[in-house]
Amino acid sequence: MRKDRRSIATIHGKPSVRIGKNGLHEGLIDEIKRKLKEEKVIKVRVLRSYLSSTGRDTRSIAEEVAKLVDADLVTVRGHVFVLRKKPKPRESGRNT
Repeated sequence: MRKDRRSIATIHGKPSVRIGKNGLHEGLIDEIKRKLKEEKVIKVRVLRSYLSSTGRDTRSIAEEVAKLVDADLVTVRGHVFVLRKKPKPRESGRNT
């Protein structure tokens, strides 16, 4: 599990979504949900304008977003965090 988590955390490329001065609004949450559905793992960048206007840190914002979109928070580095779509629970095939 640890190796799997590390490989996910090192996804390359630019962040898929940016959280700016408009903050966490419904449209942004819907966009994150849509991206997660398509890509399974996404990067999100929190712009300094939002951090300074709210006085919050990136980790607390990342945890809130992960909870709102029902995703796993993989890692937080600087102003960027990585979200992974939660796996669907497996159904047991046993009848007891």
